[in-house]
Amino acid sequence: MGPDRNTHIRNFAIVLALALIVWLLPGGRTGAATIENIFSVLFLGGAFFFGYRLYMEHRDTILGLEERQRGILYGAIALALFAIVATTRLWRDLALLGGMLWMLMLGAAGWAIYSVWRNYRTY
Repeated sequence: MGPDRNTHIRNFAIVLALALIVWLLPGGRTGAATIENIFSVLFLGGAFFFGYRLYMEHRDTILGLEERQRGILYGAIALALFAIVATTRLWRDLALLGGMLWMLMLGAAGWAIYSVWRNYRTY
């Protein structure tokens, strides 16, 4: 009992019709931008709530780290958030150099978080 072929064709037609409505109707671009902004706010709200829950569940572990390690962890999280917020500006305005800087920032943040985790796991 696999998926029905007509269901896929119908779903594709619905997506195509919505794209045509946004493209052809006056004000469609504004409506699409509004919906995009709503989804962005919902996604960021979910991401912040997830981060809050992670912090609350692991608060004892985080506060049990040495001050230096905790500072590295917080700095790495701040660097990753900065890179994510600046993604559009780095990739669009600075082109190749911005893309390399973006990857460098995320790589450094990931390495710092990994090093804190590795240090925490050693006895």
